[in-house]
Amino acid sequence: MFAAVGVVVLLVMVFGGFALTGGALGPVMHAVPHEMLIIGGAAVGAVIAGNSMKELKALGSGFMKIFKGPQYGKQDYLDTIFLVSKLMKMLRTDGPVAVEPHIEDPKASPIFAEYPKLLKDDTLVHLIADTLRLVVVSSGTLDPHAVEEVMDNALKTHHHDTIRPADTLQGLADALPALGIVAAVLGVVKTMGSIDQPPAILGGMIGSALVGTFLGVLLAYGIVGPFAQRAKQVIEGDAAIYHVVKQIIVASLHGHPLPLVIEAARSGITHSNQPAFADVFDGMRGR
Repeated sequence: MFAAVGVVVLLVMVFGGFALTGGALGPVMHAVPHEMLIIGGAAVGAVIAGNSMKELKALGSGFMKIFKGPQYGKQDYLDTIFLVSKLMKMLRTDGPVAVEPHIEDPKASPIFAEYPKLLKDDTLVHLIADTLRLVVVSSGTLDPHAVEEVMDNALKTHHHDTIRPADTLQGLADALPALGIVAAVLGVVKTMGSIDQPPAILGGMIGSALVGTFLGVLLAYGIVGPFAQRAKQVIEGDAAIYHVVKQIIVASLHGHPLPLVIEAARSGITHSNQPAFADVFDGMRGR
């Protein structure tokens, strides 16, 4: 939503300011479609040439995140704390045998079924199930530090994969000013072919060529660059929920008391999504 509002404000301020200072929008608008065909076509071609089909699909998904915003809110973080805490409590009180059915088939687990939104996140489900599977197989003898290292590696790999759309957009933003220059040079070449025309016509042709440079810079620093930054913010924001999972599991394996386990999970959540300590305790007590 804010991304769309930002683009509208950007275009209004740039073109409106140009018009208010006496600039003629007609010649600019006349040149925009042709220059955009060159710049946009070159940009799309470069993105296709530099990425696989899998990465192109991820780019489309990442682009949608810019407008949809973060996937998870405060209630989702609460639910994650409840879900993982229930499994760790079962592991501690009832033993590995009781937990095994839930982690072997999470979709059939009544505990996971209480949180349908979280169950749709394959990364979150696999992070929980795969980690607890290690604990169950080892009969609880694993060093918590070793478990934490395994989870860190899994999260690092996931982050590397999910952040690629933002990196691709940033790479495109870096290339757009140069592509604008390409369009401008082609416009100058066209102008040189009409050097015998009157100055008024040559001036218009040169102005149209300069629109290419203008569009390249505007797209890079006004639209695509901010989109890349927004995509990165959303992706990193959604990744915080996986760190909540890690903190609860690791703190529980260390044998820390429940209040410390909860605080370890809460402390890594941004303030906008961070549940109050009392909300967590009340929820875990079934209030």
